[in-house]
Amino acid sequence: MNPTSRAEVRRMAARIQLPTGWVTFVFTDIEGSTRLAQLLGPDYRPVLSEHRRLLRRTLAGTGGAELLTEGDSFFLAFPDATAALTACLTAQRALASHDWPTPEAAPRVRMGLHTGYAEPRDGEYASPEVHRAARIAAAAHGGQVLCSASTARRADPLPAGASLLDLGLHRLRGFDDRERLFQLVAPGLERQFPRPRTADAVAHNLPTQVTSFIGRETERAELRRLVEEHRLVTVLGAGGAGKTRLAVELASGVVEAYPDGVWFVDIAAVTDPGLVAFEVAAVLGLRPEPGRPVVDTLVEYAAARRMLILLDTCDAQPAACAEVIARLLAGGRGVRVLATSRESFGLPGEVVWRIPPLSVEPRDDGAESDAVALLLDRTAAARGGRPPDPAESADLRRVVQRLDGLPLAIELAAARLRVLSVGQLAERLDDVLGTLDAGREDPEPPPVDRGWMGNQQDTVDLVAAAAGASPPTPATRAVQKSATERHLTMQATVTWSYRTLGPRAARLLRWMSVFAGPVDLATVEWLLGDDPLDPLSVLVDKSMVLAEPHASGSTYRMLDPIRAYAARRLAEAGEERAARDRHVAWSAHALERAYLGADGRPVTLSLYTLDPLAGELRAALRWCATGGSAAAGLRLAGGLDQWWRERGLAREGRLWLFRLYGRIAETGERIPDAELAAAYHMHSLHAGADGEFAEELRYSQRAEAAARQAGDAGLLARVLAGRAAPLVDMGQFVEAERVCREVIDWAHGQDVLGDALLAVYSLAELLWRRGALDEAAELLGAARPVEAARPRERGRRSVDMLLGMVALARGDLIAAHEHLLVALRSRMSHGFHGRACDTLNAIAVRCAAGGDLHLAARLFGAAQATGANLRCTTGIYGAYWAEQQAELRARLGDAAFDAAYGEGAELSLEEAAALALDVEHPDLAADSTRFSTLPTRLAPRQAAPSEPDRRPAGHSERA
Repeated sequence: MNPTSRAEVRRMAARIQLPTGWVTFVFTDIEGSTRLAQLLGPDYRPVLSEHRRLLRRTLAGTGGAELLTEGDSFFLAFPDATAALTACLTAQRALASHDWPTPEAAPRVRMGLHTGYAEPRDGEYASPEVHRAARIAAAAHGGQVLCSASTARRADPLPAGASLLDLGLHRLRGFDDRERLFQLVAPGLERQFPRPRTADAVAHNLPTQVTSFIGRETERAELRRLVEEHRLVTVLGAGGAGKTRLAVELASGVVEAYPDGVWFVDIAAVTDPGLVAFEVAAVLGLRPEPGRPVVDTLVEYAAARRMLILLDTCDAQPAACAEVIARLLAGGRGVRVLATSRESFGLPGEVVWRIPPLSVEPRDDGAESDAVALLLDRTAAARGGRPPDPAESADLRRVVQRLDGLPLAIELAAARLRVLSVGQLAERLDDVLGTLDAGREDPEPPPVDRGWMGNQQDTVDLVAAAAGASPPTPATRAVQKSATERHLTMQATVTWSYRTLGPRAARLLRWMSVFAGPVDLATVEWLLGDDPLDPLSVLVDKSMVLAEPHASGSTYRMLDPIRAYAARRLAEAGEERAARDRHVAWSAHALERAYLGADGRPVTLSLYTLDPLAGELRAALRWCATGGSAAAGLRLAGGLDQWWRERGLAREGRLWLFRLYGRIAETGERIPDAELAAAYHMHSLHAGADGEFAEELRYSQRAEAAARQAGDAGLLARVLAGRAAPLVDMGQFVEAERVCREVIDWAHGQDVLGDALLAVYSLAELLWRRGALDEAAELLGAARPVEAARPRERGRRSVDMLLGMVALARGDLIAAHEHLLVALRSRMSHGFHGRACDTLNAIAVRCAAGGDLHLAARLFGAAQATGANLRCTTGIYGAYWAEQQAELRARLGDAAFDAAYGEGAELSLEEAAALALDVEHPDLAADSTRFSTLPTRLAPRQAAPSEPDRRPAGHSERA
């Protein structure tokens, strides 16, 4: 505000009584006043004067204190929010009903209101609340009245017949926080406006397209109308019909209509029905809440919001998608769902819209059809910007007609036109339903119905599997049905390209379909057993395989529709067993290499080396469970044992084991007792991590029986060491301690103490729990060299973690700090994310004892949020963490604790670990003492030996 304006404010304020306390500030101005002045010329001044007269009569005349009138702007203060809204409503109606010289001369006035606590000083308000009101007015459009949430709360009652429309959260220019804006809606006021002019980016996560969208104007208009009129619209069509591309294109054009965003969720990557709600929640930035179904969290979040959710490829998990959609639509009226699928959900209110092929006939105005336009565009790109010759127009129409206007087929056809003329391509497409080229030695056998194929995505009913049966679930049947339809559609769009391949390239394409993701040249060479460069070059040139260059060398992958087609051809050629068995062998070799160094010797296990192998290992497991060797599958599962639990996927591990057991029962394959014992032991650990105690005990007993049959002392020690875990989970601590001691003594006598480390960890936890700290420390000190000699265990640094817990109980902050940071650094470096959550909790206790209360609360929040995402349970430490958090809350106060805890919950695991690792060593503090003066505060509450504590062991120091 310039000095002249300030003086004017003071002169006006001297004549009026300025409100104090909760004041509602109102700013108005004419939208596009400069353009209006230029348009009207000399006639602008009377329009401006009439505008001022109307506003002064309706605004200042209804109890508002007029602080400033400058140009076309008004600044007023009201003591009452309802009066301010009423004044704005009256003013807008007066402006709308006034007889202006011409319709073009009517000024469009925008108004913004905000209520805040303010007191006038020297006849003016020096408060950020004034600036917030000004920014709200700047966000409005001509004819629109916007107000803040503060004004909305205090405007009770609203003007007669009026309501407030929630426009969502927005970031005002110059302010760091986000403000929820409301639009005044009433008879006589416009209702439809563009998105407010705020500083935040448009809320969406729609994928960026790298190619232009061609045609489909009619389809876009029709689909947009359906989405505006109906809350659930399902776009149906075969694979390659362009469902996803059209849905994304439509969604990108309606972002402004949804204040709370347009959100794209890809269901194709969801492998378990129970994870659909988690995938949607993750896209919306929601975290699972302890003890609450994530779908409830999702529904509560969406209930009061106006958003569009685009669920793509719902046929991957149709039943689960239908359930989530039904809950979302029932929970709030502002949510709309646009879904793409190969079959409808059958939900009430669902509008099913089938996507047609691209039009292949010329338009009425003589322009090319959409299909030809797409082929022209993509062909020009494939030929370096050179469009097809006009003489090829007739052949272009022949091509798109033979391809039935399917976008995917047209895209692939354009890639072929790098080496073929359009006429040559049209000639080949004429033979699309006939036999292969005349040069083929043997005729193509007719398609064989192979039923369930190893490459298909499927799910397992856990209850049925646990009972020994594997009946197809509704989701499984839906996946199988959609897979069949997809293959039939791809037959018409991919066969033409496949038939142009020579024998070596065709065989390589079929065999490469067994890989789930990108592979390097050495892998392709190993798979083919021959130099793959020539046939691989053919496949890359024909866009059937994509080459992706990297600094370390190129990798090669197939698009999913082409992989599915090639897998069908693999089965029809009678090569599926050989190719998939070879893939299983490659997977086993890759898994073995993950445990070895460059010199072939065992190295400290890093779970990060298993992350990029997960897709391939799942594909190999799928084959082992459906058509291959169950024994090979059990060995692969054993390599993923720790990875599953540390990534929160214990349930997935159980599902695979159930399927492999079913395969054994189906084939009668003989599995050595040692391998069965290892599988049952792993299953027991997974069940415990998943909270299935009865299943945990059952498989622990099976593992012990099989291990005794095997006669391997080391294996038996590993299995026996796990006997305490079910007892701990069921609260039988005395019996668990007795079992641990027996196992340790037996393993020591058999000279296999290293295989019984799990019993050592369990005993140390039990000793810590009942306060036998000296014995626990002595036990762990003896175990340190044993742990260091075992590459699969030493990266977890369980000894340091437990010694840190003992030190906390003793009140020795220096020892606790050193042990816990060593454990956390190693666990993060080697990918043991689940165990890192426990270490974060322990470091939070150390920070609280050291006086850094705010950081302690943040670390507790981070550990809880990450643990929930990883499905971790607190285990034997649960009561201790809860006790320490309660004490910390009492010291900080509820508000400060909750704020810091919430800040921590927003951190990633990596960010939280970095914070914890930066904690200052206690010896560096100015008031450093070796021992805390509050040791009892850090010791676990002493419980009777038999006191039950029925919590899953989770990431207590298990195998």
